[in-house]
Amino acid sequence: MLFFLVLVLGTMISISSYSWMGMWMGLEMNLLAIIPVMHSPNNAMTTESTIKYFITQAIASSMILFSILLISVNMQIPSMMLNKSTIMMIMNSCLLMKMGAAPFHFWFPEVMEGLSWMNCLLMLTWQKIAPMVIIMYNLYSTTFAEMTIIMSMMISGILGINQVSTRKIMTYSSINHIGWMMAAMMYEKTTWTIYFMIYSAISTSMILYLKWNKISSLNQIQMSQNSKNQKIFFMLSFLNLAGIPPFMGFFPKWIVIQLMIENQQFMMTTLMTLMTLIPVFMYTRPLMSSMMMKTEMKWKTFSNWKSTILSSMNLLTIMGLPTCTMIFSQA
Repeated sequence: MLFFLVLVLGTMISISSYSWMGMWMGLEMNLLAIIPVMHSPNNAMTTESTIKYFITQAIASSMILFSILLISVNMQIPSMMLNKSTIMMIMNSCLLMKMGAAPFHFWFPEVMEGLSWMNCLLMLTWQKIAPMVIIMYNLYSTTFAEMTIIMSMMISGILGINQVSTRKIMTYSSINHIGWMMAAMMYEKTTWTIYFMIYSAISTSMILYLKWNKISSLNQIQMSQNSKNQKIFFMLSFLNLAGIPPFMGFFPKWIVIQLMIENQQFMMTTLMTLMTLIPVFMYTRPLMSSMMMKTEMKWKTFSNWKSTILSSMNLLTIMGLPTCTMIFSQA
């Protein structure tokens, strides 16, 4: 419990700090707190993932500290004439590495593969808050952001197609959504907040289903001991994560597309929309395998209260698009 409190405190310090060193200290507190949370002495893969995560984050933190040093030198010795946009590009690259965005995603799928589902949820949601907020307030280069968006969406779509592991599918899905969130934060901070909250809700619903059914591979989905109704809810959640209308996952993408069109980013909007079609295949594969093959188990280990929670969460996320549309049209 203590480590979770330090984890939350570190994130809060990072996003509310007025100084670069305060921001860096918050990130370090967050890193030092999550290592004990990730580690499990009974699982060798968890130990390996923890070491990989720590090394990657330590490299990124060192580069952030180096960028802060360059900023301070640039302020004190103006004759050095260091380009501020170049320094900020180095810092933002390190922050992108911290949250696993492409092309700095090399560690992300491997680390996720060895973690428990609840730690995966932590990595997909909470651990992205601090780096994203810092980037949001220090995004000087539009070209840099656009390149990151295109690479995140393209790489996640291509690498996610042949994946069998559900953890890696969720990872590449997260990288794809990072591209959309980067686009949201370029134009309006409120849109990023809405997108992140909806994405977190959908990811939580998906991961709870996978955790409670002990599903770590696509082959296990068709062998799930759940009823047909629960399988349908799960399939709808996958489509929801893909952001296909009329599901709630489409709502934040709808807002981002509208914002980009208002800012006359027609080419970028078209590219992002087309590249979103690639992960749709990644999401529909498990749906087809689950529906085409009918298998039933002779025993059930899925309790009623878990089924109720998942059904309620899925219903909320599936019915969220008309609800959100009505709420925001009134505002």
